[in-house]
Amino acid sequence: MSSPPTTRDAAADPAATPHGAATLAGKYMTFKLADEEYGLPILIVREIIGLMDIKHVPCTSEFISGVINLRGRVIPVVDLRLKFGMPGAEATDQTVIIVVQYQRAGQDVTMGILVDEVLEVLSIPADQIEPTPPLGEAAGDTQFILGVGKAEKRVIFLLDIGRILTADEALATLEAGGGE
Repeated sequence: MSSPPTTRDAAADPAATPHGAATLAGKYMTFKLADEEYGLPILIVREIIGLMDIKHVPCTSEFISGVINLRGRVIPVVDLRLKFGMPGAEATDQTVIIVVQYQRAGQDVTMGILVDEVLEVLSIPADQIEPTPPLGEAAGDTQFILGVGKAEKRVIFLLDIGRILTADEALATLEAGGGE
């Protein structure tokens, strides 16, 4: 007998409850990867910088582009296209690095994420946020998607940057950047 399809519970998916959607309401920095829109809570965004020279770090995961020297501080850069299993893309004049800072296991993590284009800062109210739809096991791990925001006719995947990288990947990213 097969087990029923699993859905994410409210603890794993904050948008699954009305109260959870209320906690997700707020301002998001929106950006594009390919033809999809994503959003990061504005409070974790430290700055947006133009594409600069990224130095490759040997023996790191494919999605770790390398490190940059940002005003004397070495910061690892993650290519979200590659992390999300998308094909890589040539940089354009719209390609930027979003520098984010968040907490993981009580430690500050600062990293850059390479994106195709920054769009805007958008306020998304609770009634415009829905839980991540159950996509089944074939979809893989989507725990990093907090919910799905709606703005006009657009769909925006709201991301928890701290869940995009596994604990081992976050550690490798910190080590690539020389630690915090």
